[in-house]
Amino acid sequence: MALSRGLRCCQRIFSWVPVVIITAVVLWSYYAYVFELCLFTLSNTLEKVCYLIAFHVCFAMFIWTYWKSIFTLPSRPSKKFHLSYTDKEKYENEERPEAQKQILNDIAKKLPVYTRAASGAVRFCDWCQVIKPDRCHHCSVCEMCVLKMDHHCPWVNNCIGFSNYKFFLLFLAYSMLYCIYVASTVLQYFIKYWVGEIHNDRAKFHVLFLLFVALMFFVSLMFLFGYHCWLVSKNRSTLEAFTSPVFLRGPDRNGFDLGTLKNLEQVFGKERQYWFLPIFTSLGDGHFFPMRTQSESSSPLLSTEHQWEDGRSDEETNPLQIEDQAVTMEMET
Repeated sequence: MALSRGLRCCQRIFSWVPVVIITAVVLWSYYAYVFELCLFTLSNTLEKVCYLIAFHVCFAMFIWTYWKSIFTLPSRPSKKFHLSYTDKEKYENEERPEAQKQILNDIAKKLPVYTRAASGAVRFCDWCQVIKPDRCHHCSVCEMCVLKMDHHCPWVNNCIGFSNYKFFLLFLAYSMLYCIYVASTVLQYFIKYWVGEIHNDRAKFHVLFLLFVALMFFVSLMFLFGYHCWLVSKNRSTLEAFTSPVFLRGPDRNGFDLGTLKNLEQVFGKERQYWFLPIFTSLGDGHFFPMRTQSESSSPLLSTEHQWEDGRSDEETNPLQIEDQAVTMEMET
């Protein structure tokens, strides 16, 4: 027990190493740009002021989004998705897999759950003892179920999901902006140092490496940001891009695709003035997501969601019955 706790403690400490590395690089880049370039190399006062103002705007947005990506806790399923004491006892005492599956099916009928495991069973987490909402997955690093989990990012030492996916996207965007701004303004002085027009050995070292590091990070971030932009346009998570979500009618990679604009609104919200600020504006609560097909996104489904939120009795229409009827109608047609 003590050994296990010690290993877990070491793992948590080492998990901060990538964040420390990124922080160290960013702090060095701040020193190199502000002091070595702007204060010690530039001679034109107006140029210094313009460079420093623009730099600090980019730097502030980069730091703000990075902070939010690191310290915004992932959202967990609400208590409604946890098994009650009675249901948990019944589930654990039942040894037959089919009977356990039926117990979970009966419980899931009261919840807005539309996706299934590959076997067709209700998605249930044995570690957290919770019925997984749609797009929710268990993170083995965070040791918890995360709503609309995308991936666990070591560079922010956090699980990227419903609560912080917007912040992560903005972090990538402002990181690219920071890198390209630094590289574009440093380039001319890099050339001057290279051809020997400016003689300052200490500043020369910082300027040369500043350009190299900025371009290196920009190229790597460009591919990662482009990939996530594509995911957002399709309303998919990284996990869903590799494994299609399974509905009662079968796997459907585009099951949550509502069209490009609505997909963007799912992540960034409807108020566009807040799209580029690291303020939470994503739609919904992470437990329910509108779906693509007409049968799934019709008004009966939405009324079921409101019934679940209001805590009404399960004698009213439940989501599983609606989707069963939808599948039957599709088969008849």
